[in-house]
Amino acid sequence: MSNILTLTRQSMLHSVSDNNRLRIFSGSANVPLAQEIARYLGVDLGPMVRQRFADGEQYIQIEESIRGCDVYLIQPGSRPVNDHFMELLIMIDACRRASARQITAVIPYYCYARADRKTAGRESITAKLVANLLTQAGANRILAMDLHSAQIQGYFDIPLDHIYGSPIIVDYLLQKELSDLVIVSPDVGGVARARAFAKKLNGAPLAIIDKRRQMHNVAEVLNVIGDVKGKTAVLVDDMIDTAGTIVAGAHLLRENGARQVYACATHAVFSPPAIERLSSGVLEEVIVTNTIPIAQSDHFEQLTVLSVANILGETIWRIHEDSSVSSMFR
Repeated sequence: MSNILTLTRQSMLHSVSDNNRLRIFSGSANVPLAQEIARYLGVDLGPMVRQRFADGEQYIQIEESIRGCDVYLIQPGSRPVNDHFMELLIMIDACRRASARQITAVIPYYCYARADRKTAGRESITAKLVANLLTQAGANRILAMDLHSAQIQGYFDIPLDHIYGSPIIVDYLLQKELSDLVIVSPDVGGVARARAFAKKLNGAPLAIIDKRRQMHNVAEVLNVIGDVKGKTAVLVDDMIDTAGTIVAGAHLLRENGARQVYACATHAVFSPPAIERLSSGVLEEVIVTNTIPIAQSDHFEQLTVLSVANILGETIWRIHEDSSVSSMFR
């Protein structure tokens, strides 16, 4: 896939350099990722003023003309979630009032996604609320990566392109040439994700961890469905938050005879005490992407961070050029 991206990028640079309608802006949540995306596209990040009033209110001003331009705003909903999401809404509003032709919110990590349906009475569906707010602010299109559940796409009445970080992780695992692989879903809800992952890894077998969640961020692991004895188990999830599920699953896999255990996830949320759990030694390697920035103090020996900048940059270019977002991003 990396070769395809390189060839596409070579044919793309001339087109982008001649097209002054493409504008890339970054919120404060993940500037390094936005800079990588801009480099891939052969453009500079647009100039923007970000300030705060004494009471914490945010102020955004676009410092160049974007009238009639296609604007891409890069901002994951990472910690502090409310500040970064509000900043994105203000950026969208500023671009709308500056007469941008089309505003695409590029959201590598979609916040408030875990409340995506009603499981009890008198509770909100925050994934839908976020969709409403983005649309009302003035976004014309959404580009998201590895949504917590695919149904979130249906909450939008504007176009949404949903791409995955798995091609980057799969390429990395294939290069490692691990033997006797078994792909493991940490719960029943992630089976479709794990099955697609296994298919890309030369049709590796699939196992499932049966668990029951007692409350938010607390999971009780029960048993393993499938054969993992003597195999290299690869746990696959969309995100790692407190790492309770992943680490408990890793312990269970080892108890069931797994020779090695790896953990893979697109979004490294890493809420405490995730770092302590993940670096405890139960996992050979923790493989994540840079959709969310990871502080240097949170890096540990087993951690590998892969960049999704090329996939996001390629998708932005294809949207801008009205060409297909290929199945290689799915």
